[in-house]
Amino acid sequence: MLRLLFILGITAALVYYIRRRLVVDTGLTGWKKGVLTIWIGMLPAPLIVVNLLNPDGPPKINGPMAWPTYIGQALIMLMFAALLVVDVTKLVTWIVRKAMKSTPLDPSRRQALSRITGAAVSTAVVGHVAYGVSRALGDAEVVDVPVTLAKLPKQLDGFTIVQLTDVHVGGTIQREFVEELVERAMALKPDLIALTGDFVDGSVAELSPHVAPFAKLAAPHGVYFITGNHEYYSGADAWIEKWKQLGVRVLRNERVSIERDGVAFDLAGVDDHGAHKYRDHGMDLDKALAGRDESRALVLLAHQPRQVRGAAKHGVDLQLSGHTHGGQVWPWHYIVSIQQGGLVAGMYRVGETQLYVSRGAGYWGPPVRVGAPPEITRVRLKAPA
Repeated sequence: MLRLLFILGITAALVYYIRRRLVVDTGLTGWKKGVLTIWIGMLPAPLIVVNLLNPDGPPKINGPMAWPTYIGQALIMLMFAALLVVDVTKLVTWIVRKAMKSTPLDPSRRQALSRITGAAVSTAVVGHVAYGVSRALGDAEVVDVPVTLAKLPKQLDGFTIVQLTDVHVGGTIQREFVEELVERAMALKPDLIALTGDFVDGSVAELSPHVAPFAKLAAPHGVYFITGNHEYYSGADAWIEKWKQLGVRVLRNERVSIERDGVAFDLAGVDDHGAHKYRDHGMDLDKALAGRDESRALVLLAHQPRQVRGAAKHGVDLQLSGHTHGGQVWPWHYIVSIQQGGLVAGMYRVGETQLYVSRGAGYWGPPVRVGAPPEITRVRLKAPA
């Protein structure tokens, strides 16, 4: 009940603020005032209904309610963020004018300014979301990532790893999306497939039919999976067993040898950064790397980019991560960057460890991506020249 009251309180505050800025401050009257007030009030309505139907835990937003819920959530949050930026700018301008003892704006000019900024923000946000939806639902681009590993034998030069991450099956991502993703990954004919977490938002019972196409993933040197934070929200133990049933090897603080033509490199996988909160789970690099041959190249699968800090101390050559969605949409990429220490998308180097952060193939929450298109990552391992 406290959680529900908190959500309702935050939602009411957002609606009040947005209505104040777009309706009251602009001086709208008559039918325009009524229509805009109703539209603003309707944006969070599906989310409120979902929470009322499930007051005892996190809302399970699936089926017909998912689309209006997430689109409304995107619109109201972006509207709030954009109007807040405008108001902060206006406040700074007011302070400067006050310091310079400039003549204050008369009420009619303030109202006109509110109408102009309100219209501009509304148009920009609706356009932002519309473009973001089309981008999120479009084909994930194949991103080729060449990585030179100093210890990689020449016989393994050109070894390809297709990385899939952050699909987030559930909500608005269903079986059809998964089938297409699997088909496109298999068309790349990888030597190995790495699944780096956050594949589901829901229980095994709810999502089994939708994840079934992942059983078609196959590669000469195997398909490997590690847990992300959303696996833990959705019941990690049950999902680990489900992935095994789908024919996928789950790496839980483990290391395997990837061999070809009489030579090899090591592949390791660890639990998610926050897995220690759950019984019998937790990232353990010491366990994963115990007894390894340090003359071999080592590739680590770790869901969150910030896990590279520990990897660098253990002499990992390459870490493959996801989690961030590349920020997914403004302004949340700022929050992601702060959480992950600036590691948001693309290639980085931390000490002697190379890190690649994939933007992921799906999305979380609103089906919106702006400036962070979905991707299927194809890593090409290169031996030194």
